[in-house]
Parts: sequence; C-alpha cells; structure tokens
Amino acid sequence: MSKKQIIVALDYPEQAAALAMAERLDPNLCRVKVGKELFTRAGPGMVEKLHGMGFDVFLDLKYHDIPNTTAKAVRAAAELGVWMVDLHASGGRSMMETARNELEKVNGAETLLIAVTVLTSMERSDMVELGLDMEPLDQVKRLALLAESSGMDGVVCSAQEVKPLREIIQSDFKLVTPGIRPADADAGDQKRIMTPSQAITAGSSYLVIGRPITQADAPETALINIQQELAGLA
Repeated sequence: MSKKQIIVALDYPEQAAALAMAERLDPNLCRVKVGKELFTRAGPGMVEKLHGMGFDVFLDLKYHDIPNTTAKAVRAAAELGVWMVDLHASGGRSMMETARNELEKVNGAETLLIAVTVLTSMERSDMVELGLDMEPLDQVKRLALLAESSGMDGVVCSAQEVKPLREIIQSDFKLVTPGIRPADADAGDQKRIMTPSQAITAGSSYLVIGRPITQADAPETALINIQQELAGLA
C-alpha cells in the first residue's frame, strides 16, 4: 500500500486549528481533506496554504445542483489545483457528464472527480424515509455503475461496500472510503465502518480517517501506527 492512500480529514471549524494539525503531519505520508465547514469559514485560501505546506488536498464539498452550476464549481476546484473533488451521484448522469466535460477543459488539470453514493451515516430506515425501500448497498451499486458510465474516476462509499463493488466495476475505478476506525477507536456517528486493514483487504483505494488521528494525543504517531498495521498486509 502506498502511504499516500491515507487521507486525513481536517474537520475543524476554523483555519488556525486545521493548520496546526497539518503542521503535525508529514505530507509525504498522507493527503488531507477539507470539508464544508472549514472551506466555508476559511475559503480557497485554506487550500492554498495546505498546498504551500506540500499537501495534496481532497476538497470534499459534495456538489449537487443543476449540471451547469455543478460543472462550474468542479472547474473552479480544478483551477484551485485540488487533487480530488466530489459531487453527488444522485445528481444524475447529465450533471456528472457535464462536470466531467468541464473538467477536461482545464489545461493541465489532474484533479480526480469522485461521486458520492450513499452517506455512511445512513441505514435502511433512512432510505425508506426518502422513498427508497431498499438496502443501502443496492443503491450504492446502482449509483456506482451510473457514476462509472458517466465518466467519474471513482466513488465515495462505505468500506463494507467495497468488496461487492469490486465485483461489478473496472479495476482502476477508485473507491474512497470514510468510516475507517482502528479496532480500538470509537465509532462515533459512522454506522458502516471497518478497520484500516479490513478496508484495504476488501479493495479500498483511499482511506479517509479523521478523529482516530486528529483527536489522538500524538496524531503523527497514530498515523504511523495505522501505516504499520497496513504494512503487515503486504
């Protein structure tokens, strides 16, 4: 496993705390994720500062709007130089294809375009309330295939869904998995979780890990411990 397959979630309410955590991490050992709260408060400057520190950034804003609006947002992210950006697969084929086409217009852009399937906090009861009387996995499969055929580079999914997805998608299709918790960590508000080694064994491409690293007494040590766990799989 490449050490850069670990994405540390900088889920902080303001820039100073996020940068303080980033300073404790080695950009040669991980990438970082900037989500809605931090980006809303700190803006593109947050991404630029992380780039200046040597980090690849996953801009996790989960765009979901009409095709043109989503496509322009994806273009703005690519022009900002982010390594990865995501949108909701439930926005449909037209939205995803329009975003892909717009991304291709950005000269030199190597930004990965990833689609979110079903949020890892959701269970069947949540799906039923949305009018989808099915297991989350069934909807994940449907959206993953739609995303793949719409030109996405991969999807965000639960690690528990990786193995069945690997059976129906191309081998180079990226599977980005949040809800990763070391065996001794609290599950928090994530419902469909796995340990890092379980997720990689199942076929995850990238692991999004937040609190088990960022809330550890020694985040840098927590990151190394997870890498050592994964190194044992080789």
